[in-house]
Amino acid sequence: MSKKHRVLLLGAGHIGQMIANMLESTDSYDVLVGDNNVEALARLQGLANVEAIKIDVTDEPQLMDAMRGMDSVISALTYYFNPLIADCAVRSGLNYFDLTEDNDTTKIVQDIAKDANVGQILMPQCGLAPGFIAVAARHLVNEFDTVDTLHMRVGALPQYPCNALKYNLTWSTDGLINEYCNQCEAIHDGVYSHVLPLEGLERFSLEGVEYEAFNTSGGLGTLCDSMDGAVRELNYKTIRFPGHRDLASFLIKDLRLGNKRVLLKAILEDSVPVTTQDVVVVFVTATGWLNNQYVQRSFSRTLHSVILGGTEWSAIQVTTAAGVCTALDLHVTGKLPGRGFMKQEYMHLPEFLGNRFGVEFNRGTSNV
Repeated sequence: MSKKHRVLLLGAGHIGQMIANMLESTDSYDVLVGDNNVEALARLQGLANVEAIKIDVTDEPQLMDAMRGMDSVISALTYYFNPLIADCAVRSGLNYFDLTEDNDTTKIVQDIAKDANVGQILMPQCGLAPGFIAVAARHLVNEFDTVDTLHMRVGALPQYPCNALKYNLTWSTDGLINEYCNQCEAIHDGVYSHVLPLEGLERFSLEGVEYEAFNTSGGLGTLCDSMDGAVRELNYKTIRFPGHRDLASFLIKDLRLGNKRVLLKAILEDSVPVTTQDVVVVFVTATGWLNNQYVQRSFSRTLHSVILGGTEWSAIQVTTAAGVCTALDLHVTGKLPGRGFMKQEYMHLPEFLGNRFGVEFNRGTSNV
């Protein structure tokens, strides 16, 4: 019997719970889950091949001790914990994966990765967006002789919107605020640039449903670097139901809560309910030249919440967890070779969708 891969999973929140369940279901991984929330850890009781420990990830000796004997570490924590985790991972010889949407954190991890050992990889931004969206986008790009534009649109939306925002909390509130407040990367007229969040409002229809989309930070991952000089226009926007952007702009800009993020987080978590009844929409469109003809190619997925193991899991939980579990699994099975810093777009879409975790993206309706 082959040796199980030992994973330290930091964070037992919404996404961490899903990751633990996915890895445990294959019987290929031994998982040690660390969190400072004992109630969250208690929800993991009964999972085979999963242990739980209370840990303060800001305590470096505790963190190094938890990594002892592990092969890989996954951070399902808020982005600002990740630099220390990545640094400890390199010094402990572990592979590192995270879910961050924060570009500055990713740049820090990229710098830390310069000290990686042979066969050791550091792969941040392994969720949905950033994450899977870059894999799908790069697949479309590869279909062209020359690509012209690449537009990526992703949203996690409530199935039953019933408030003015037409929105429910489905993942990290810190991450949501980051997306709405931080500058956004883009390529415009062939030049790498920054654009403002909540701007660039557009409307579109997909499968008969009306949506809006606007600039948000982090969704491109490292694609701006990868595609610099190879595309005239590259941008990422978050999908919401019509009217959401105006209210979000009122809170963040007019009331200036973007400068009071702790207060904004408290307001959102006290006033906007959490739901597992959601839908994830992924929509990528590219234009370019193929056989001397200007053509368009698109990729879409619409995924709903699912029942797995008798528990309802939100679409954002499933897709985000599937992203990082697939990245880990492709590396462990030798399909993601390399050393040091790894980009999402290094993964090939057919291999991703054929993976036992990545197959979750085939559950939804699609155009390909």
